[in-house]
Amino acid sequence: MKNWIAVASADHVAIGHAQGFMQVCHGKVAPLRRLQAGDCVVYYSPTQTMASSASSFSSKNKLQNFTAIGTVRESVPYQVEMAPGFCPFRRDVDWLNAPPTSILSLLDQLEFSRGKKNWGYQLRFGLFEISAHDMALIAAAMSTDIKAPTQLQNQQADLLLEILED
Repeated sequence: MKNWIAVASADHVAIGHAQGFMQVCHGKVAPLRRLQAGDCVVYYSPTQTMASSASSFSSKNKLQNFTAIGTVRESVPYQVEMAPGFCPFRRDVDWLNAPPTSILSLLDQLEFSRGKKNWGYQLRFGLFEISAHDMALIAAAMSTDIKAPTQLQNQQADLLLEILED
């Protein structure tokens, strides 16, 4: 089991939260295939709405909040038609009820951002793995009791998979 940060506007996250799914990187399937059942995922929303123009990045649209946190369900990525010609991939998630929480007060405590001037660079990838420490810190800030997979649990799961494959 692993811990992940996904990136999307708060408006898009709200839709997925209400319907029990996640979607990343404009609906690409490859990032979703990296997730496994039981993985913890938290959404970071740099903005309230999706950027449709340069003005969308104005300070009025800026958010910089963690907006959803949950656990990936036992499922595989699946495709849906949202509009003619646009069929993004999704993954089912059990979302918790948690309040949006600013990332700004956590930047000097999170391992992925501590001491980094350009901490937001990796957010551009849309989905990236984080440590159990970071997930636990974010979960606490969001007032949830999600159980972030630890490094030891990850090693044990990897060992079990190796045994089963032999």
